[in-house]
Amino acid sequence: MAGKKRPLVVITRKLPDPVETRMRELFDARLNVEDRPMTQPELVAAIKEADVLVPTITDQIDAALIAQAGDNLKLIANFGNGVDKIDVEAAAKKGITVTNTPNVLTEDTADMTMALMLAVPRRLAEGANVLTSDKKWAGWSPTWMLGRRIWGKRLGIVGMGRIGTAVARRAKAFGLSIHYHNRHRVLPAVEEGLEATYWESLDQMLARMDIISVNCPSTPATFHLLSARRLALMQPTAYIVNTARGDIIDEESLVKLIQDGKIAGAGLDVYEHEPALNSKLLKLAAKNKVVLLPHMGSATLEGRIDMGEKVIINIRAFFDGHRPPDRVLPLRT
Repeated sequence: MAGKKRPLVVITRKLPDPVETRMRELFDARLNVEDRPMTQPELVAAIKEADVLVPTITDQIDAALIAQAGDNLKLIANFGNGVDKIDVEAAAKKGITVTNTPNVLTEDTADMTMALMLAVPRRLAEGANVLTSDKKWAGWSPTWMLGRRIWGKRLGIVGMGRIGTAVARRAKAFGLSIHYHNRHRVLPAVEEGLEATYWESLDQMLARMDIISVNCPSTPATFHLLSARRLALMQPTAYIVNTARGDIIDEESLVKLIQDGKIAGAGLDVYEHEPALNSKLLKLAAKNKVVLLPHMGSATLEGRIDMGEKVIINIRAFFDGHRPPDRVLPLRT
């Protein structure tokens, strides 16, 4: 971009300092130093004057907002892999390119999935709270704080993409038997390496697993993929973990099944209406039936910096006249 006017890049949330510093060096970057989610009028103002908008998962970039974009806006460079909050088709119709940041959060999200997979049946959060509560710990007892073993159990992965495969690698090392449901069967070499069993029928897999891990993307086709009917297929001793998107699970039905003892528990990092939380989920957490995390599955400094570098590469490629490496096409959504 040497010798060219630097594009106005509006970033909707605070990013790690190294990322913001590099953006200031390369672009006319407008930062959100307060890290406060933009209001709708602020988003409208930003999209009217920016050359590039850098939104995050907290921003709803729908068709109505895109329709108000100024002529200068040519790129929406999403800080994140998921583009479920961006109307990619509306952007394409207006001649606006959309990019994302794939392949940088796989290992971090898989780590957190595995952590929740351990935390729920082994009662880790409940045990940690014992030591910080007002009540004095009485010491070890043979029958106290007994959880459930995960070694030797069957894990059913819903969505065997990059993250699902990374989860499978970790789970296999912990001695779990790997099962999966996916739109397409993975390559034979991958399946063989993981000793994984493919289930064409999600219903049949759900009914046979000890732990379910949700790792598919949020799309119209996966909304409430784990519906009330499907959740009811799970065994009463089974656990479910979700580090993907909250709306893939019918949250109200999940709560009811756990309350009724028809599902043993859940580990959740995402929620159907976040940041609003279902009060019934909070009550279940107080009863140690679920472990709840505040959408921190990908929250590592390294991961966030890698995401920022992807955003920068996409912007530079676009304004250098090249196709951005992480362009998102409407058909992908």
